[in-house]
Amino acid sequence: MEPSNSKLCTVALIISVLVVASSAGSFYDDMDITFGGERAKILNGGQDLSLSLDQYSGSGFQSKHEYLFGRFDMQLKLVPGNSAGTVTTFYLSSQGAGHDEIDFEFLGNSTGNPYTIHTNVYSQGKGEKEQQFHLWFDPTAAFHTYTIVWNSQRIIFLIDNIPVRVFNNNAASGVPFPKTQPMRVYASLWNADDWATQGGRVKTDWTKAPFTASYRKFNANANRVGPNSVSTSSENDNKAWSTQGLDAAGRNRIRWVQNKHMVYNYCNDRQRFPNGLPAECMRSKFL
Repeated sequence: MEPSNSKLCTVALIISVLVVASSAGSFYDDMDITFGGERAKILNGGQDLSLSLDQYSGSGFQSKHEYLFGRFDMQLKLVPGNSAGTVTTFYLSSQGAGHDEIDFEFLGNSTGNPYTIHTNVYSQGKGEKEQQFHLWFDPTAAFHTYTIVWNSQRIIFLIDNIPVRVFNNNAASGVPFPKTQPMRVYASLWNADDWATQGGRVKTDWTKAPFTASYRKFNANANRVGPNSVSTSSENDNKAWSTQGLDAAGRNRIRWVQNKHMVYNYCNDRQRFPNGLPAECMRSKFL
């Protein structure tokens, strides 16, 4: 028996709609403050957002919309001076058990010592795919652009449009890859002095509080998911991210970053994986 038109309409309303949306509006339009109260401030008519941390609480925000694949850009200026014990974040995550997550975390340090850029990928609730880097510039002196490209073939982490990491889809070899769960964009500033700086040996100096990180120019050129999604893009929007990989110049740049600035790679940690490195570590790093 074929369903009636009314039933089809009902089903159509229930099923989430997938649209291409290019969002470069204000933080008022794109984000909700999730914790920290007045420690999170939207400034300059919605163009800027600052997060603060004191001994009582950190702060954070999340996107109003969920996305399934896209390119996500955010400009950040990190906590200056003695930032030891603090963690500033910009990441994608789904919710619930077996969640997916794609992380940029910025681990603070004592004055004069470099930030550690911590990247990780979770799929079906399992992470343990960390790569860490020191930057080739001072991330507290000016804004820099941090980008996550997420498509069905790979995830690319970029800093000022320079690729620093690629995580390829090796699902055919049994390696979980985030590809079915929509994710929101999240950002936060919080205290993690039990592990963040030199393995937890250097603690947060609360006499320097409040600590403040600044965000601006968020852009999501992405597939927005939701029952009431409305496309804000035109047919001419650039969807290059949907098939984006690395060309020869990109491969040269990522080799430079990983040779000169990588400080930890789980794929080299045989002590951590005494029974053999993860399957994806055996395959080509860059496609």
